[in-house]
Amino acid sequence: MPGADRRDLIAGLGAWAGVGAAIALILIFALSGKLAPGLATVAVMLIAAAAFAGRALARRQQEKNAARVFAPASLDDGALLQALVQALPDPSIALDGDGRVVALNASALGVAPALRAGEPALLVLRTPELINAVRRVLAGRLPEQVEFSERLPAGRWFEVFINPIATPPDALAPQKDLILLTFHDLSQLRRVEEMRADFVANASHELRTPLAALSGFIETLKGPARDDAGARERFLNIMESQATRMARLIDDLLSLSRIELNAHRRPDKPVDLLSVVRQVIDALQTLARDRGVEVSIAPPPAPLVVPGDRDELIRVFENLIENALKYGASGKRVEITFARTGSGQPEAAVAVRDFGPGIAAEHLPRLTERFYRVDVAGSRAQGGTGLGLALVKHILNRHRGRLSIESRFGEGATFTVRLPLQDGVPAAVDKKP
Repeated sequence: MPGADRRDLIAGLGAWAGVGAAIALILIFALSGKLAPGLATVAVMLIAAAAFAGRALARRQQEKNAARVFAPASLDDGALLQALVQALPDPSIALDGDGRVVALNASALGVAPALRAGEPALLVLRTPELINAVRRVLAGRLPEQVEFSERLPAGRWFEVFINPIATPPDALAPQKDLILLTFHDLSQLRRVEEMRADFVANASHELRTPLAALSGFIETLKGPARDDAGARERFLNIMESQATRMARLIDDLLSLSRIELNAHRRPDKPVDLLSVVRQVIDALQTLARDRGVEVSIAPPPAPLVVPGDRDELIRVFENLIENALKYGASGKRVEITFARTGSGQPEAAVAVRDFGPGIAAEHLPRLTERFYRVDVAGSRAQGGTGLGLALVKHILNRHRGRLSIESRFGEGATFTVRLPLQDGVPAAVDKKP
């Protein structure tokens, strides 16, 4: 019998013996008709001692009951340890002193599907950095933190926290020395960092190109072409074009940043899509006339009103229609159609179709990436910044809408905007800027 339980038994017996002795003395002297003061004092002391022992015994029992809540008898089969590891949000593995798996959660199988309870973990976790760190913790019982990456089947990055756990000496679990491995997935963070680095590099390159052109022409005008009126006029036109391109790039960058900042706030003002598209077409009439492209529009039978930000939706259709006029100009026409779709949540669908050279299938999934271009030289010649469709995607995401692209090489392209329709009939629809 454990020492604590033996002490509890002795205390309990002592309490009951004290109470019994006190009651016996009181009865004896009560029956004899006389109760000596000294013996009465002894009886009272016995009763007090018994009460004290009883309270101590009750307090000890409460402590034992509380301990059972946190250390149930199921500890001997590792059920509590498994339950604790299973509750951890990150992939987690508990190992014994020999490096065998004692407990693991379901997320850990996503890191290493071959993990099995009772088997050596280091045969499955074959990353050298991780294996060496686990061995050091097993030997030195000091916590460590290590990062590693996997390139196959897909690039993943993990930060692993390896902590020794000493089981309390009086616990019922057979494991006395454990270590806990907790895997924190850094993949999304690393991808965001790579995207940020690529974005900064691309933006710097796009700004550096017109800036270098401006600097070169300025030096030429200050030197050899100082007195050449023809060259000066030609160079100034090129400089104006490059400055306009740089200003448009900066404007697109600021717009993209502002849209991302407000991505969680859905616009809610009712906007009539037909009036937005008509305004954009009016603004692009000069470009259409210069390119010899006819723009036709098929109005919807009933107004298509969506909750949104009018200026941002104008930006969406400006980019789509301007791209159709620039890159699909060889088809000589652009068609814009409206439709009401959706059986559950009704949607407005606005399709912008050109009849130009079209887009090869391998480019379609990447068209909305920042700075992605099908034809880099052709895009720059048209004054494109490489951010137009990225802006369209982010604006539609904020409006809870989406963009679909259909094209076959040599047969033109169709860009379709889908937006949820406004519930009910709005009292005042935003039809004008």
